[in-house]
Amino acid sequence: MKILESGTALRRDGAGRSVETGDSPAFPLDELLDAVARGETIGTEELATLVGVDASRLKDLCAAAAQLRDQGKGNTVTFSPKVFIPLTRLCRDFCGYCTFRQDPTAAGANIFMTPEEVLDVAMAGQRLGCTEALFTLGERPEQRYPEAQEWLGRRGFSTTLDYLAHICKLVAEETLMLPHANPGTMSRRELASLQPYNPSMGLMLESTSEKLYEVGGPHEFAPSKRPRVRLRTIELAGELRVPFTTGILIGIGETRQERIDALLAIRRLHSAFGHVQEVIVQNFRAKPETPMGGSPDAETEELLWTVAVARLLLGPEMNVQVPPNLSADDYEIYLDAGINDWGGVSPLTIDYVNPEAPWPGLNQLRDRTAFKGFELKPRLPVYPEYIKASETWLSGPIRANVMELADSDGYVQGGIQRYAGN
Repeated sequence: MKILESGTALRRDGAGRSVETGDSPAFPLDELLDAVARGETIGTEELATLVGVDASRLKDLCAAAAQLRDQGKGNTVTFSPKVFIPLTRLCRDFCGYCTFRQDPTAAGANIFMTPEEVLDVAMAGQRLGCTEALFTLGERPEQRYPEAQEWLGRRGFSTTLDYLAHICKLVAEETLMLPHANPGTMSRRELASLQPYNPSMGLMLESTSEKLYEVGGPHEFAPSKRPRVRLRTIELAGELRVPFTTGILIGIGETRQERIDALLAIRRLHSAFGHVQEVIVQNFRAKPETPMGGSPDAETEELLWTVAVARLLLGPEMNVQVPPNLSADDYEIYLDAGINDWGGVSPLTIDYVNPEAPWPGLNQLRDRTAFKGFELKPRLPVYPEYIKASETWLSGPIRANVMELADSDGYVQGGIQRYAGN
């Protein structure tokens, strides 16, 4: 299914075929959803119809998205058993909703995790059957804090990204864990330095809305959250053939149309390079003692709408994820809106970005997924479709590590039974 990104629209000719026009009004929703189900080309003017979907039609929107998911993914829903490794929580940016970042005073002696500390966490995760070492860290803290620059310099590193590359190599060589680096914006050189030891990497686009970084916006003091620089990182990853995770954050002041714009920007890059392995649709949760601490959490209805639209825009083959720990009471309902992945779930480490939101237990995750008629399967941090084409997508020493852990279908060897009792 191809979705146009110009002003092109569709109408019906006398034989009922779709033809292009520059000024036709948007289809009624039923016609639009029928066209999607048939895989017809849909223009951006028709997509405006989706913005106006209200609660009375949300179920129909979700059903169409779920049907599209079933076409591409069947009844398999995946998750990645992981450990969360916050290599540093110092960050040059200040986002209006973040409690992850620290300054040197709060961090104390823990400006960066040491290699020994990282290996301890990775090995503990390995013993529990985990396969992903997720590295999430603050953006280039050495540019703001002399303490970070001094810590790195004493150990022979110029930048945080240089240290991250060293640590990823160490984990890949010393454990059976697969690094997945999520360090913020990256240059071509930095991506290339991480690539031999990361089968996949990630960067949340979050939004393409310009108003979010205006005065008073949540990204006013976060230069790395400018859409242009984040889109450039995703583009560079495509040029280097890095399987890549990205996504959007909803409920931080953007409109429905701006969410569509962000999803289309992701789609354009994936259409060009084929490297976007998954798209996360993440809901905002207010954190106390932040500038947005009094803002309402993203509503369930808005998350359902966004998930369904993401599936309709991105097609049946894309992996679409909702983090289950951010909707703990009813996360299974997002299966009704077209997702096919729960993301990383840890039996060991907390979600340091959302510490108030514990991961669901494996048995609960499996049972709630089965209740909706799906089979839960563990995956590696790189998705099966990229493993099956590993000669194209996996380079350097990490390719052998991945193939050692993957079964013939590209999932984790041993399946869900690998984690029995965890």
